[in-house]
Amino acid sequence: MTANAETLHAQLILASRLESIEVAERALLDLCQSVGCGGEDEYWLVTALREALANAVRHGNNEDPRRKVFIQYAIKDLNVEIRVVDQGDGFNPEDVPDPTAPENLLRPSGRGIFYMRQFMSRVEFNRTDSGGTEVFMVRQLQPTTRSSENEERSP
Repeated sequence: MTANAETLHAQLILASRLESIEVAERALLDLCQSVGCGGEDEYWLVTALREALANAVRHGNNEDPRRKVFIQYAIKDLNVEIRVVDQGDGFNPEDVPDPTAPENLLRPSGRGIFYMRQFMSRVEFNRTDSGGTEVFMVRQLQPTTRSSENEERSP
């Protein structure tokens, strides 16, 4: 991805269903590809997005399709920002057990938050005014240029 001053934005409002994750993923992939982001960065962005959305649908909104999940994307320079907001009751991320602690290794909970924190440069959890949870994530991308990519491919 090359650095530029333009900011690209996208916004989605989706029904709180697991099938909605694919729609949000496709939108993120399209946005990333429009600015030349790909490869490993794209993989980690999509993986973190999937975890945040699965948590919003399952735990935040209790898979109630009448509730919505709000997603915002912004790409500026070498930063991709993702915001996921649910309409649930909120939670305290400090209450989620550490999945790497020996007593939690076989427990399924807490892994999504752990993965988001590993794959993204920054992850914040905030309670919304309506009581739901907002997850704000940023990934700083590695700069590349088209000319250096082409030079690497040349014999």
